[in-house]
Amino acid sequence: MWQHALEGLAEAGWWALAPDLPGYGDSEPDLGGVGYGSWERHVEALERFLGELEPGPVALVTHDWGVPIGLRWACDHPGAASALVISDGGFFADRRWHDLANVMRTPEKGEKLIRAYTREGFETALRAVSSGMSDQALAEYWKAFADDTRRLAHLELYRSGDFEKLIPYEGRLAALDLPALILWGEEDRFATVQMARRFHEELTGSELVVIAGAGHFVWDDEPERPSGALVDFLERRLG
Repeated sequence: MWQHALEGLAEAGWWALAPDLPGYGDSEPDLGGVGYGSWERHVEALERFLGELEPGPVALVTHDWGVPIGLRWACDHPGAASALVISDGGFFADRRWHDLANVMRTPEKGEKLIRAYTREGFETALRAVSSGMSDQALAEYWKAFADDTRRLAHLELYRSGDFEKLIPYEGRLAALDLPALILWGEEDRFATVQMARRFHEELTGSELVVIAGAGHFVWDDEPERPSGALVDFLERRLG
């Protein structure tokens, strides 16, 4: 997902890191204890990753589940982020899950669904919602479904995603008072552009960029435009 953005950032002189969260890409699942794939465990993984590298304040770029994972971390560690980039994901206690997520959150139904995935069906489904899915991208995304442990971790993640957990965070994101770019695919079916406008309204001084022709997978669908907007934002707001 981040390949094009990483290249653009490197050319502009930025040090950019895109970690695979546990159980995704080439990272092994974090099997230590109960709830190994949960929302909270991914927040902890991000904290360990940055604690190991000690990069100083980071411009945090988030997408989809990375939004609630990354923004919880940023709110829990004021001063650890220097800027926020939020794309196609939510951080609101009054949000509701979409239909696919509700199936995954339902015992037995979720297991039946996730174990029925085939590589061919997975690729067909992603291509149906994204115009920019290359063979390489599909091969990388499939790694998260390569075995039963990784598949069931998806259910752990969604079943830990109770939005009332965000009630204590209401107002805390805005209180960070960080430069923020809200970047969204105009045709996102899972996290609609209305959510982008809500972020924009709540974060004073934030910038909103809506990418026409892109859906939920905005970084895959139109890689040059969001990557260019990201570099431009960082250059202007952080220098």
